[in-house]
Amino acid sequence: MIEIKGRKMELIENTAESLDALYFWRFEEKEQEAKKWNGPYIPEEYMSKEHHREKWLNDEEIAAGVPTSLAIKADEKVIGYVGAYWVDQNTNWLETGIVIYDKDYWNGGYGREAYTLWIDFLFESTDLHRLGMSTWSGNERMIKVAERIGMREEARIRNARMVEGQYFDAIKMGMLREEWEK
Repeated sequence: MIEIKGRKMELIENTAESLDALYFWRFEEKEQEAKKWNGPYIPEEYMSKEHHREKWLNDEEIAAGVPTSLAIKADEKVIGYVGAYWVDQNTNWLETGIVIYDKDYWNGGYGREAYTLWIDFLFESTDLHRLGMSTWSGNERMIKVAERIGMREEARIRNARMVEGQYFDAIKMGMLREEWEK
């Protein structure tokens, strides 16, 4: 069982219980504030709690012993998750992300700590050459977190994302293994 402890939070392997907590944040919580920042230009298809649990528990691993996602737990409750997926296995390139659904944990360093632990875990547990992340120019907090952990802006696609009727740039950021090792 994977459990990565930080100062403020921990990353834990997905269980039925943690996935039910994530389900609440994704589909049942009334405000849905996180959806205003985490890819608001991508419609999220509703799924039943059972399907949600089954889908996540049956996700394939990135590599042996390296799951595609881990739940973020703080103060004994699940507040979000970190994830990754292959962009190109031939060149050892993963795309990564983080969502903290519980806004009581925003702007307190939880996202930076969770994302740092996730990136470190992925590089330490695999032979990855590069990790990336994608967001939109309106998500300034995510861009700052990525910069603070050492990612660089690698591409800006102008006016490629529409949020609430307004165009924003698509942002691609990344980090090479050699940059992480420094």
